[in-house]
Amino acid sequence: MIARRIFSAFIAALFCLGGACAQTPDTSEYILGTGDVIKVTVYQVPDLSVEARISELGQITFPLLGSVIVGGSTPTGVQEKIAKALRDGGFVLKPQVIVSILQVKSNLVSILGQVGKPGRYPIETVNTKVSEIIAAAGGILPGGSDVVTLVGTRNEKPVRLEIDVPAILQAGKNELDVNVTNGDIIYVAVAPTAYIYGEVQRPGVFPIERGMSVLQALAHSGGVTPRGTERGMRVHRRDSKGVVQILDLKMADIVEPGDVIYVRESVF
Repeated sequence: MIARRIFSAFIAALFCLGGACAQTPDTSEYILGTGDVIKVTVYQVPDLSVEARISELGQITFPLLGSVIVGGSTPTGVQEKIAKALRDGGFVLKPQVIVSILQVKSNLVSILGQVGKPGRYPIETVNTKVSEIIAAAGGILPGGSDVVTLVGTRNEKPVRLEIDVPAILQAGKNELDVNVTNGDIIYVAVAPTAYIYGEVQRPGVFPIERGMSVLQALAHSGGVTPRGTERGMRVHRRDSKGVVQILDLKMADIVEPGDVIYVRESVF
């Protein structure tokens, strides 16, 4: 990614010769911020090349120019700013300036819960997706939910999104794979579970896979014991109001989170 940015910055710099670049920054680029480390290179003037960390005031110190405010600008914007200052100051006649990002520290996303490497991850490029942050964190662990929660701010308003990862990766619903922004928190919960007891080989709690049927739940629990029967199975299930209902189940019925399935003993 860094190499790609350097190449893009170099191409942009070639078009900036003689101040021909537009002054409006490219909003599709990464926005520099406090803590980021950048490298500024002036083509064929090695004494003016510098690596610097952006200060809390959004500044770096550059030879001949002193303090230069770069925070809040894109690399292309900084290239144009430094090139103009060198040209206007009479230091370099036709400066070709390249700004590359060495370390990203100002735009971070946190990912927590059932992933390989929970922690804070930098947004290294614009339009970084939720799926890319999950991949950077080692992916979702076995037993983790495939629907993840994103909490953050959009347009200065708090948002909370439920993101269906399999729908993105398997069904190709790329519109669900939203862009992350600085300060976002992604949480991967434990996969939903249900309970089964009575005449099964391995009673207890079990994780629910997407679209799991009662037959599959029985198979996961080792099947019915010799004394049990598949007939007349019942489930205790809470409705939308939290009231527990007792329902008769068929093998093709879908298991829901929190279900408590009871397998009866055969009367014969």
